[in-house]
Amino acid sequence: MGIHATAIVHPTAQIGEGVAIGPYAIVEENVVIGKGTTIGAHAVICKWTQLGEDNQIFHMASIGAPPQDLKYKGEECWTRLGNGNVIREFATIHRGTTSGHAETVLGDNNLMMAYSHVAHDCRVGSGNVFANSATLAGHVTVQDNVILGGLVAIHQFVTIGSYSMLGGGTLVGQDIPPYMIATSGKRDAKLRGLNLIGLKRRGFSDEVINNLKKAYKTLYMAGLKQMDAIAKIRAELPGCNEVDTLLNFIEQSKRGTCRG
Repeated sequence: MGIHATAIVHPTAQIGEGVAIGPYAIVEENVVIGKGTTIGAHAVICKWTQLGEDNQIFHMASIGAPPQDLKYKGEECWTRLGNGNVIREFATIHRGTTSGHAETVLGDNNLMMAYSHVAHDCRVGSGNVFANSATLAGHVTVQDNVILGGLVAIHQFVTIGSYSMLGGGTLVGQDIPPYMIATSGKRDAKLRGLNLIGLKRRGFSDEVINNLKKAYKTLYMAGLKQMDAIAKIRAELPGCNEVDTLLNFIEQSKRGTCRG
């Protein structure tokens, strides 16, 4: 434990109790690192970064670097991680921009595998898994308990709904509704049905899953216009929070949602 003699830590950095910083790691100015967090060898924690407690930053990872946005001119913008995140080798997370939220945010207990990337102004919830080389463009929102397969690429301003799963290599240009599985189509992602195994593993009841199945069939298999399908579902399945979450997501989508 402690700070290795070869690590470079700026004197303004706030280092919590029990933090470990490995060989040749760099911690820049105006960084906050919560207690119990570990920073691996050669990792770089750039300025204006806040890490919560018990995060594991593996060797060669880069957190808080300037965004890959030509409009960015060095303004103070932040990168903020919650607690219990695991950021594996060569993963990268970039700070926000003044044209966005001025911060990039990850919640708690996310796993970013090797070479995965979170671009500027993204908002990532909690409990997500990014497989190797999964990539978010700028301004993407990933809600909670999402699995992104390896080499997934998500277009800017897209939202990925909670409890969804994207197969490896999927290219995503429209929002993915919650509870769904999507994989690559000819040019863009296509829905392949509900994430049934994931929902069962997360403890969703049989009643809720059956209601979501009925909603899915009405939305995507009944040949109805979207607004008519939503009205029919609301009339037939009142009082189910998960169905309401699905319908609200679709109605609020700005980019349009992926379909089957």
